[in-house]
Amino acid sequence: MPSAITSDRSMRLLALDTIHGGGVIASALREQGYSVDSVDVYRGSEGITPEKAMASSYSCCIAPVHLDPAYPLLHAGMPLITHHQAAGILIGSDLPDPLIEITGAVGKTTTAYALAHLMAGAGILHTSRGTLRYPEQEMLGRTSITPASLIAPAGLAHSIHGWLIGECSLGVPGRGDLGILTSADDYKIAGGKKSALAAKCESLKTCMRVLLPDGISLDHHPDQHTVGEIVSYDGSSIQYEYDGISGSFDHPLLLLRGYRIPLMTAAAAACLLGINPSPLSSFEALPGRMQTGRENGCLIVDASNSGTTADTTIEAAAYARRIQPDAPLHLIIGQDQHAVCENFAESDIKRAIKDINPDILTLVVMNPDAGIVSCHSDATVASSLEEARRHAPRTPGTILLLAVKTWR
Repeated sequence: MPSAITSDRSMRLLALDTIHGGGVIASALREQGYSVDSVDVYRGSEGITPEKAMASSYSCCIAPVHLDPAYPLLHAGMPLITHHQAAGILIGSDLPDPLIEITGAVGKTTTAYALAHLMAGAGILHTSRGTLRYPEQEMLGRTSITPASLIAPAGLAHSIHGWLIGECSLGVPGRGDLGILTSADDYKIAGGKKSALAAKCESLKTCMRVLLPDGISLDHHPDQHTVGEIVSYDGSSIQYEYDGISGSFDHPLLLLRGYRIPLMTAAAAACLLGINPSPLSSFEALPGRMQTGRENGCLIVDASNSGTTADTTIEAAAYARRIQPDAPLHLIIGQDQHAVCENFAESDIKRAIKDINPDILTLVVMNPDAGIVSCHSDATVASSLEEARRHAPRTPGTILLLAVKTWR
């Protein structure tokens, strides 16, 4: 645990970025008796001004990993810790059993649900789709997946003497019995000056045990494993073997990389936890994670979620065309107004459109004057996934593919 925040309640603390969990962290610290100021670094509508904070004296500054390192308050001479580290401190010593923390560019939610599918007894699952109490799968509410959002689910899981599986963006609090990185994909954060993958790996180092994608390793971690050390895929089924647990299972979803990798990761994680993963053969597809259905004879493939990328969209199109060959395809693609942690880049949207070559195109854009709109003048434009889906025709014998990055 970082030592920049101690048990001394006379400490004066500064929390940056109120809209991505800093406000939650500040409130939690105040409840514990600390004096805390906060700065809304993006909108300037909450807390105190940066100028007032710069003129004050603090024992510690708490900042998100995605904040531009050139931000002046990061250079005011005070000790710094991340939101992830602060959340780890606030989770406290009364931990769920086990505590499993999951991060990664893609596959977090599906991995979390697949692992929860295997867990026995009471527990809490926290993902971008909401917070659920198990085994009832009762929806308790919905928050973001900032590190601060794990504080309350951790307390609830401990109070019911249960487990916690928590999805977290851009890293983890680092208190887990098991920390999982679902993807080796990297991109720039913090004003383009930092590696998202490096930030995630750094946060995982304080987890007791770590599960990583093949090809990734952490410096000096004594108990780290890769998925490929434990499981393999032969084109039709997953095989697993670890510490006396061995076997295999198959599933139609394994044909899809967007499910295959999370199911392999969940199977490996289960083995590390001493759980046989064979019940994953009955795992059901999640809404927005390549769920299919039909309306008026139109095949609808829903691949819209917070992890939607060009690759998941291209894969979804191929999957839809395998189900219904030669059918005209209507692609709804873009980014919803809802906040997501990792943007759907315009270049990636263009790549997906070019690869798929849809018969009908609808662009969901936050800015109707975006350059991509002028590049596809024949496209319909919508401001949200809901609007685009509502107006899309359901013509018998056609495909409607939803590939909008949105908070789900």
